[in-house]
Amino acid sequence: MTNESVWIVDDDSSIRWVLQKALQAADISCLSFENPEDLLLQLQSGQAPEVIISDIRMPQMDGMALLNEVHASHPLLPVIIMTAHSDLDSAVNAYQKGAFEYLPKPFDIDEAVTLTQRAIAHAREQSTASKVQPDDTVTEIIGEAPAMQEVFRAIGRLSRSSISVLINGQSGTGKELVAQALHRHSPRASKPFIALNMAAIPADLVESELFGHEKGAFTGAQAARQGRFEQADGGTLFLDEIGDMPLDVQTRLLRVLADGQFYRVGGHQSVSVDVRIIAATHQNLEKRVAEGKFREDLFHRLNVIRVHLPSLSERREDIPLLTRHFLRRAAKELDVEAKSISKEAERVMSQLPWPGNVRQLENVCRWLTVMASGQEVLPSDLPPEIHSDSSIEKPAAEAGDWPDLLASWTDKQLRDGHHNILNDAMLTFERVMLERALFHTHGHKQDAAKRLGWGRNTLTRKLKELGVN
Repeated sequence: MTNESVWIVDDDSSIRWVLQKALQAADISCLSFENPEDLLLQLQSGQAPEVIISDIRMPQMDGMALLNEVHASHPLLPVIIMTAHSDLDSAVNAYQKGAFEYLPKPFDIDEAVTLTQRAIAHAREQSTASKVQPDDTVTEIIGEAPAMQEVFRAIGRLSRSSISVLINGQSGTGKELVAQALHRHSPRASKPFIALNMAAIPADLVESELFGHEKGAFTGAQAARQGRFEQADGGTLFLDEIGDMPLDVQTRLLRVLADGQFYRVGGHQSVSVDVRIIAATHQNLEKRVAEGKFREDLFHRLNVIRVHLPSLSERREDIPLLTRHFLRRAAKELDVEAKSISKEAERVMSQLPWPGNVRQLENVCRWLTVMASGQEVLPSDLPPEIHSDSSIEKPAAEAGDWPDLLASWTDKQLRDGHHNILNDAMLTFERVMLERALFHTHGHKQDAAKRLGWGRNTLTRKLKELGVN
């Protein structure tokens, strides 16, 4: 690594000079080249920058060819492509070839500096992340939040057992993943794992799905068919949304759990199976029992061990981790380069309520993998619907309460003998206002400055002074 964080290549000396001066003013060291060949020679000598900024149109070698050469030897090195407004096709091509971002000419100096700083931060994060990369080949449950650690502990304790388990959690929290993990870490791991969603099957077909049927048992039964219990023999049967199971089927299920035997629909010979039952629901089964919609004896038979899965809003600290995981997985599925996520986008995503939980977050990451313009996801890249008023968490205090809260804070500071409290309050006030303005404008600085009544240069200066990323 050289002492120069950024290498600039452009055959226009005025562009090189302007960029170099602007970056140096921001404490970013630079090295500039008139042609790509010289840059490649420097790169081949064993030296490398953290970021390359390249023009797309140059006499000997264009920026796209340079991008290919750089990524052949340094696949993680961010390359920013400078392009004229008329080069939109080239910009799209640059993204497809793996450019970090493109910088349209004529460019705003502040934007160029900010973009370069993001690229440097991205390069450093990639360097760290490349040293320890989680294995995405197995669909594992991911989480560092205390609530998820409880789930992991429960799975660990149950790893040598075949006892029945009831999983509670909102839709989209990953109940089937937990069921799969319980099976995978159990003595039955080499046997089948069969899943059946009660809510997805018409009530008149549930019995046949679970227990199978004999030929001629009903209209359309042209041949005998095994049910899910027989398919899962020796392994695990996962009954999702058990709260939606019809009462008459609940009675038959209770008998199977009691003696391991049942009859196919239309059958006269009992079938014996050895099956572990894992059930899941988003409903309150105690309430369903009280309402007479779920058998109390079946509830107690299933509720031997209960595992509660937290909603995503109960484990917000896991959102950045999950986002990076889902972005990598989506990239693998689509056979494209994985996108990274900016700190500001992480902060925005961590504040949303995610009513669809982990499933909704995974779908958003798939959308971002296809639709986000650059290699780094910004707040402005997020789908518009998740920014709707109904999706944003309401603040703890109403807007009219904040003068009272400020008065209470001031009283406490004065009672405690603190000095310089006006300056402290002003810094906090400006930081909060700035962060919220950026949140509501999806990271667009010009719009945020306008909403706050500041000029663009003032906002840029405040970002630096207040340490807002």
